Amino acid sequence: MRQALRGLTTRGRAFVAAGITASLCALLLGQKDLLRVGILLVALPVVAALVVGRTRLRLQVRRSLTPNQIPVGTQATVELALSNEGRMPAGLLLLEDRIPYVLGHRPRFVVDRVSPNWRRTVSYPVKSDVRGLFQVGPLMLTVADPFGLVETSRTFTRSQHLLVTPRVYKLPEIRLGADRAGSGENRPRAIASAGEEDATVREYRDGDDLRRVHWRSTARRGELMVRREEQPWQSRCALFIDARTISHHGHGPSSSLEWAVSAAASIGADRIRRGYATTMLGGPTTLSAINHRSSTAVHQPLTSQQLLTECATVEEHRYAEIGPLLTVDRHAQEPSLVIAILGACASEDITALNRWRTSQATGVALVLDAASWAVGAEATEKAARLTAATDATENELRRNGWRVARVRRGDQLPTVWSGLGLRTGRIA
Repeated sequence: MRQALRGLTTRGRAFVAAGITASLCALLLGQKDLLRVGILLVALPVVAALVVGRTRLRLQVRRSLTPNQIPVGTQATVELALSNEGRMPAGLLLLEDRIPYVLGHRPRFVVDRVSPNWRRTVSYPVKSDVRGLFQVGPLMLTVADPFGLVETSRTFTRSQHLLVTPRVYKLPEIRLGADRAGSGENRPRAIASAGEEDATVREYRDGDDLRRVHWRSTARRGELMVRREEQPWQSRCALFIDARTISHHGHGPSSSLEWAVSAAASIGADRIRRGYATTMLGGPTTLSAINHRSSTAVHQPLTSQQLLTECATVEEHRYAEIGPLLTVDRHAQEPSLVIAILGACASEDITALNRWRTSQATGVALVLDAASWAVGAEATEKAARLTAATDATENELRRNGWRVARVRRGDQLPTVWSGLGLRTGRIA
């Protein structure tokens, strides 16, 4: 009863206030008829609260989301199977499913006269033009009296998650000079041609075991060198996405960050399909590894599903430099192909990228001209500075042996990708 009285609507509170006022005026003026009206106005919300308070529903809800993963711009269907497992009927019910605004308006259903063993199935569509992981539900049930004087709410606990993935493009097949798949003989020949000492050691990196230091090479080169772990060769691809706030412009689906995320998902899926063991840096797993000081999850090869999940949940972050995002992957096996999707970079960022890319790896960079995504006054003020910084980034990467493609707003990824290598004439 107390909960029902706390659930008085604006109309119910107005009735109570009007009834009390009328009753006081009737007592002061000695008007019995007005007193009856005042008592009636107060009694109506109280009776409604009694009726609503005695409603004992055992409403069960079963939710299904089909499918639970969709690309941006496509539609999924939520189905709610409702049933009253109790023996008591109920009056007017309002059902509202809680969903994020990006999935559409919150669906509401009005149900009248819920009888014992009552069952009904309702469904509604959801659609998002924004990628991400969204919670669908829980369902909120509101019980109200026929006059709208009192209503009480109950929220169910169960919900589901809808994964909205970025758009994935089919990419043209190109030769990048890093296609050494499987466990063939390409790697042993490379070792023999480079010399045993040079091919089996590399520079020391933070976190390397000191027991692996190769002292002869260290003395000859003047810097710490460690032995490489012997392992069967497989083509490996390391993918980096620059999601720093300072690297992007624009808002929503048309921002430069969304272009970068779609490119990362498309390129990563393409490499996985071609048999590459693919890892990704710069996403939420990398940030979590930095915060928890653990790189275990970062250097594990991704499946296509894991890649899409990682890309769907990428968010802008405020790291000033790229270096910390790359050095978290210290213990990963050295890749034959590194692909970076970047904004404008400072000289320290270029140095970090060159350290990340080993001498035997093919380096590919997609440099986003963020100025082309800037709009209005933002574009006027920052366009010249951003363009100059992007030019410097592109030129410096080329001087260091990277294959670079400049990306402007409106460019299509398959076209940009085809310009990075020699076409074979087939579509992936």
